[in-house]
Amino acid sequence: MSAVPNPRPSPSPSSNPRPNPYAPPRARVRDIAAPKEQLVLAERSSRLGAAIVDSLIFTAMVYIPLIVGTMIGGLMGGAAADGGEPNPVFVLVGFGLGLVGFVVWIYMTLKQMSATGQSLAKKYFNIKVVRTDGSQASLSNLIWRRNVLNGLLGIIPLYGLIDVLLIFGEERKCIHDKIADTLVVEA
Repeated sequence: MSAVPNPRPSPSPSSNPRPNPYAPPRARVRDIAAPKEQLVLAERSSRLGAAIVDSLIFTAMVYIPLIVGTMIGGLMGGAAADGGEPNPVFVLVGFGLGLVGFVVWIYMTLKQMSATGQSLAKKYFNIKVVRTDGSQASLSNLIWRRNVLNGLLGIIPLYGLIDVLLIFGEERKCIHDKIADTLVVEA
């Protein structure tokens, strides 16, 4: 008995014009976090440097214009020379400059934090804040849990010192990191 050749050869998968409806989807998924094993914790020195530089940026943008403006107001009013009252216009200018600096600082910081999870100094030090699972931390989590709630807890005596000293633990997590369920990692 001879074999009868198949008159219709089966098509190869690459020549099939119709996609297989039972095949798994072929999509790029970009919102999956990096596995925790791939995250590299930021060095303690980088975190300290970023905190210091963030403080210096805030001081330069808010406190210095406020102090310089009010000092000029006091000098213009003759308060330093003859004990007179400071010129209220210049004092208000100092407060206005401080307020403008604060608004600009808030805008720049929130824009940077929402885009990358980094403050202005964290971007310079190439570190960022992520959730403990590696996903990007939400802006509300960064603001309310890491900053506002942590600031409110600052009224507890020695809280600030204890919060900072926990960076020397094995996890390198401060109290505000534990509250917000975040890590500071290399970007």
